[in-house]
Amino acid sequence: MTDVDATDFAVVVYREDEAWEAEILPVALTEDLAGLIHALRQQPSLGGTVGLVSVGDDFFVAIRLLGDDVMVFLSDVTASVDWPLARQVLDYLDIPIPDDEELDQVLPVGDMSIFADLGLDEMELGAISGDLELYPDEMLLSISGRIGFAAAFERALDTVP
Repeated sequence: MTDVDATDFAVVVYREDEAWEAEILPVALTEDLAGLIHALRQQPSLGGTVGLVSVGDDFFVAIRLLGDDVMVFLSDVTASVDWPLARQVLDYLDIPIPDDEELDQVLPVGDMSIFADLGLDEMELGAISGDLELYPDEMLLSISGRIGFAAAFERALDTVP
């Protein structure tokens, strides 16, 4: 079990009355993929629901629900060695946990086109998640800015204790 600290957060983002809204989810969901997906399903939205999770200084997970479709993206496959949520994402995607010799390169896994219809293509998502100068929360802020919900995302983060 890992320590959950102030850098861990989960946010649900959705559209309501043509405007993006975002709310903080319980921090316990940063270690529970099934619980996170369940919480996202509780938030109705015309254009689907987005879940963004930042864990430590290590990685982020993005989840998007569109109808019955669940798209999942993990910014760093190597995080699965140390973090329960990253391991659960690999299980969900049916991807094996990397061997020791595969741990030297940070690579994203999952649905690279998760936000393509919202204006963030696969190449941009790969570039953001591969920028080792950025922390996961900064990557998520960059993603939210490119999609258009940065203001709502920042408001939600301002409520994190």
